[in-house]
Amino acid sequence: VARPAVVPLSFAQQRLWFLDKLQGPSPVYNIAAALRLGGRLDADALGPALADVVDRHESLRTLFPAVEGTPRQVVLSAERADFGWDVVDASAWSASQLTEAIGAAARRTFDLDAEIPLRATLFRLTSDEHVLVVVVHHIAADGWSLTPLVRDLGVAYASRRAGRAPDWDPLPVQYADYTLWQRTQLGELADTDSPIAAQLAYWEQALAGMPER
Repeated sequence: VARPAVVPLSFAQQRLWFLDKLQGPSPVYNIAAALRLGGRLDADALGPALADVVDRHESLRTLFPAVEGTPRQVVLSAERADFGWDVVDASAWSASQLTEAIGAAARRTFDLDAEIPLRATLFRLTSDEHVLVVVVHHIAADGWSLTPLVRDLGVAYASRRAGRAPDWDPLPVQYADYTLWQRTQLGELADTDSPIAAQLAYWEQALAGMPER
């Protein structure tokens, strides 16, 4: 089924988008993973492998611009999805310098209007020791996402090392498909007869008179 021209945000994404606009870009919702990789590493294969993962998962290459104050999901083509891949020579760094650089990478904020919500940096310590830092904004992933993403990265890296793209089937469902399903099931808050409006009304009544904290 073809998607509509405008894909709204899920309710969870809309909450995070609102906080980003209200408070400004913040690292609070960055999900960062620093992986220490031992043994020979082919950085020329790892970069394309990361691109394969971004290509496979639309949520990792989605922008969230607003039109007249209403945000929407805009999925970029894989060719336009720049995840800031950078290989840094850290061979002469002290442990504290490396820790500081990893922290800076983890804390760097995202511009959700113009940047895809994923960034990756590889620190080369020696020829057989590296640290891969991957940062994803919570608007595109959660803690459960890390396991399948790392698994897909392993598959893609092995394929790129063998000189080919990963031979995997396209995902049958992407996050934008879930968003459309959720909106169909729950409706819109502006519709007083919708399930989501009924849920909101219930909690407003249930919590009425409670202390603010």
